[in-house]
Amino acid sequence: MRIIGGKYRGRKIVPPYGFKARPTTDFAREGLFNVLNNRVDFEAISVLDLFAGTGSISYEFASRGALEVHSIEQDMKHISGIKRIIKDIGFTNIKHVHIDVRAYLKTCSVKYDVVFADPPYELSWLKEIPDLVTGSGVIKDDGFFILEHPRNISFSGHKLFFEHRNYGGVNFSFFRPV
Repeated sequence: MRIIGGKYRGRKIVPPYGFKARPTTDFAREGLFNVLNNRVDFEAISVLDLFAGTGSISYEFASRGALEVHSIEQDMKHISGIKRIIKDIGFTNIKHVHIDVRAYLKTCSVKYDVVFADPPYELSWLKEIPDLVTGSGVIKDDGFFILEHPRNISFSGHKLFFEHRNYGGVNFSFFRPV
């Protein structure tokens, strides 16, 4: 795994030994960030990365100069890996938070330009995530939410859905805030 673009382009990311999550592929991240290049000024946005896992999405935003990236992850092993990579690479614009996503969304008072979520595909409440995020008030009025999900789930009928992108087996659905 590597950082696709920005200041730290090409830097390798080595997850902790025994890491069991499914990181977003380099191919899918590259496709997603090509789309985002035409939508956002990376150096003027704040980002929330839910279910951060390896932190790869956080590193992509931070490498491109995002003002602030908050990486939310419940698994302590994953948080330790994110902390190590932040230190090793020298990121100053990423803050990691060890907390359950639902608890964070209930207590968060910050508003973000972009919210990204890459939950485990087998998560029992995956279909509820668009409503949880868009209803939580964490997205700025002109911001949006991106959900990574398996191909067997479609969100095209959701009232706040506005776009779908597919890169191999990786799917991204985009939502506007309430």
